Amino acid sequence: MARHSIFLLILAVVSLIALGITMLASTTFEIAHEGGEDYVTLWRQLAWLGVSLGACVFAALIDYNAWMRWRWHILITAAVLLALCYVPMIGVKINGSRRWIGWQSLRMQPSEFAKIALIIALAGWFATHEVLTRTFWRGFVLPGLILMGIVGLIGCEFDLGSALLASTVGLGVMFMAGTKLRYLSLIVLLCAGGLWAGVKYLPNRFERIMVTFDLEKHREGLGLQQWVSKLAFGSGGVEGRGLGEGRMKLSYLPEAHTDFIFPMVGEELGLRGTAAVVLAFAVLVMAGMVISAYAPNRFGKLLGAGLTFLLGMEALLNMGVTTALLPNKGLPLPFVSYGGSSLVAAMVAVGILINIHRQGVHLTWDQLPVIRRKRRWTPQL
Repeated sequence: MARHSIFLLILAVVSLIALGITMLASTTFEIAHEGGEDYVTLWRQLAWLGVSLGACVFAALIDYNAWMRWRWHILITAAVLLALCYVPMIGVKINGSRRWIGWQSLRMQPSEFAKIALIIALAGWFATHEVLTRTFWRGFVLPGLILMGIVGLIGCEFDLGSALLASTVGLGVMFMAGTKLRYLSLIVLLCAGGLWAGVKYLPNRFERIMVTFDLEKHREGLGLQQWVSKLAFGSGGVEGRGLGEGRMKLSYLPEAHTDFIFPMVGEELGLRGTAAVVLAFAVLVMAGMVISAYAPNRFGKLLGAGLTFLLGMEALLNMGVTTALLPNKGLPLPFVSYGGSSLVAAMVAVGILINIHRQGVHLTWDQLPVIRRKRRWTPQL
């Protein structure tokens, strides 16, 4: 299983990227056909795909242990980039949120890379202080400060979705490292308090939560995207309307090529298409966890598991939002949604997993120590 996990990982990623490019061409066809810019978003995504492939190859060739030596430099760089979102002329404010930095059409979202930097920093911390993992100071307080610092910078951008994702992934790494549950519960309470404050004092946040309980009532307001999204899934049925035949993308569903591309898959490819996407992410998560389990050291295990958890949670939250099970937040579907920062960050994570696999300890079942084998129950005749 461990030897073949890399092939399953690459197969899942390639399938999702191919689907993303196909659906992006489909959702932008009508714009080009009606005299708009000829597939401009598709060409931009293909350009970002080239950049992301280069980043993936670079991460796959670099010894993953180097990230541990550079962890503080990477974390500080990520924090500086997040802080630049608040600087006039550098930070870009869109829809009331300061999540981007850049100039004109060339922009990047630092929070996408900050989440990876956070995982590297926490994995390096617990690899260095392995024997002190269950202590209060080095196993909880100091790594908790690292986590809350990054989450605070992201949350102050009014990006509660990414802040919640970063805190969840950070807590996941701390849990896998062995931090005591009663300590982690304190961070959960702090994150819950911060989320409550954000929902209460930021405009429209509370309304977005309430919308999910009655989409029909808010279908012409804050619930428009999720209401049309459910119509898209229903319209596709099991077989789908056919590639390129979707109707909800015709100005009915805003952000159909970015955060809400999953409903377009459901409308055009049907239940079979959405089930294939879910299966691809399940295979990706399974392969990533197997790769992490066979990493040669503690840092590799925590790093690989954290990156895998990040990709899985991003997909899960996006699917939860687009199916109206969760409040609407701007989180892309990894490898599928349009967006350069998201694609490059996801491919960097895949490249690191590939490098971990290259250095992993790949044992067959017969080579495993006897103590690790599971005893099979046999019926008494």
